[in-house]
Amino acid sequence: MQIAQLYADVTATIIKDLEAGTAPWVKPWKNGNTGGILPRNAATNRSYNGINIPILWHAQITHGYRTACWMTYKQAQERGAQVRAGEKSTHVVFTKNINVKDEETDEEKKIGMLKAYSVFNVAQIDGLEPVAGNPSLHLPERRDAVTSFIAATKADIRIGGDRACYVPALDFVCQPPESAFKGREHFLATSLHETIHWSGHKTRLDRDLKSRFNEKAYAAEELIAELGAAFLCAHLGITGELKHADYIASWIDLLKGDDRAIFTAASQASKAADYLRAFSEAVQEEA
Repeated sequence: MQIAQLYADVTATIIKDLEAGTAPWVKPWKNGNTGGILPRNAATNRSYNGINIPILWHAQITHGYRTACWMTYKQAQERGAQVRAGEKSTHVVFTKNINVKDEETDEEKKIGMLKAYSVFNVAQIDGLEPVAGNPSLHLPERRDAVTSFIAATKADIRIGGDRACYVPALDFVCQPPESAFKGREHFLATSLHETIHWSGHKTRLDRDLKSRFNEKAYAAEELIAELGAAFLCAHLGITGELKHADYIASWIDLLKGDDRAIFTAASQASKAADYLRAFSEAVQEEA
């Protein structure tokens, strides 16, 4: 598949979901998810990242696969397994670095180019060993682990008021008390959303979106925070409610005008999630 067509297809799919009031990153765990919630390559055991996460979540939910594990046709063959006749692949992307010559300076530099490739869910493949589930903590322990995860970032989070927000000028997060939320997981998911915003400060990832998105930079930043929080909720094993409903209209407008916006947002969300994870754990490379 040509990458331009993939941009158009993925964007159209996500716009359709958003117009229906849902999104492929909301509750991707509802199918059972043997082997974990975050999509990973069953051959390498590495997690996917960026736009590949919502692409694979959408495919998993659409087809009812009970696992978030995928592999290429070649990887299946190498294990003596076979993709069943008639099964259709899902297109994902990887970044390939290539050398290009600067016409003005005549110097070579590396730039990243997206390339598309195809994967199959392990539910589409015969002859594989059963997918091993990742060890998981009980819910109270997972919630405590999220609290520790957020604390490890040392973000300045101030509890009080009736609105969750990040204040860039003063570099702190304002968060209503836990009692204001439906439950602890919703409180924690909102904390992760705001901490993704915190990661973009000029002293951290310096995520300046104005040159890329102009007047739609705010909508793009909220989409990054939404995706980043979803990625972290899945990684940490909680099912807290995200803030997507407040921003769906602005995201539809953003995506209709720019079919690469969701790719940029997902890439930035993965960078932010990895940045936060690095405070307390080793971050694995993409599959």
